[in-house]
Amino acid sequence: MGEQGVRSRKKGASGSGGAGAGKAAKPESHLAMVRRARRINRELAEVYPYAHPELDFRNPFELLVATVLSAQTTDLRVNQTTPALFAAYPTPEDMAAAVPDKLEEIIRPTGFFRAKARSLMGLSAALRDDFGGEVPGRLADLVKLPGVGRKTANVVLGNAFGVPGITVDTHFGRLVRRWKWTEQEDPEKVEAEVAAIFPKSEWTMLSHRVVFHGRRICHSRKPACGACPIASLCPAYGEGETDPDKAKKLLKYEMGGYPGQRLSPPPDYPGRPAPPLGAG
Repeated sequence: MGEQGVRSRKKGASGSGGAGAGKAAKPESHLAMVRRARRINRELAEVYPYAHPELDFRNPFELLVATVLSAQTTDLRVNQTTPALFAAYPTPEDMAAAVPDKLEEIIRPTGFFRAKARSLMGLSAALRDDFGGEVPGRLADLVKLPGVGRKTANVVLGNAFGVPGITVDTHFGRLVRRWKWTEQEDPEKVEAEVAAIFPKSEWTMLSHRVVFHGRRICHSRKPACGACPIASLCPAYGEGETDPDKAKKLLKYEMGGYPGQRLSPPPDYPGRPAPPLGAG
């Protein structure tokens, strides 16, 4: 979206910018918040029609493994690591039988590699022994696997099985609090309160859109408010850079003209693929 569109959206917001602008604004009712939240979702759908999980995967097992590896690191680093990992261990049976030292060496770039290797071998053995070598498509089964919590389970269900779910990662949590959709800090409580705002059919794509926005524009320390297409709907407008030219320099990934996080992005992704490990 160009600067013209961003400016026009801001202009329509109570005079000077965000949803909180104006004289002694009355507290927002729950109904008004729900309407604003749903409008934000619609706006983000227009801005990011290509929103998708930013982990490379070809099947449910690869997505499960990649999501476990993504803890405390970037999706980019995971995507740069998994080609060698899945070349060596393409199935749960292969990974369950891995030599720990060799597995650890492959996943070392993702950090916490010893704990992650134990989780990967443990979940792979459980898939082999309890689920016929297949990733289960039920939340109750997924969260029993070593290293798999509710967030990871929702990622797998939503993107490998088409089961709607809200994924509360760091970006999602801080944006929905910034937008006053919830005040909760606990991920499960955040998930429950946000889920109550939207139809179930929207949950998975909502998660992608919010995370995309958090990674590209609505940064944690310095959000690019002056380049934000939903500035007029944001009660936190002004916390970041409001000058359009300066804000534009803060944009990341395809929004800023840089490569994305996936080495193999979907066909409709408008940006450049990420470089492989060691390519810069």
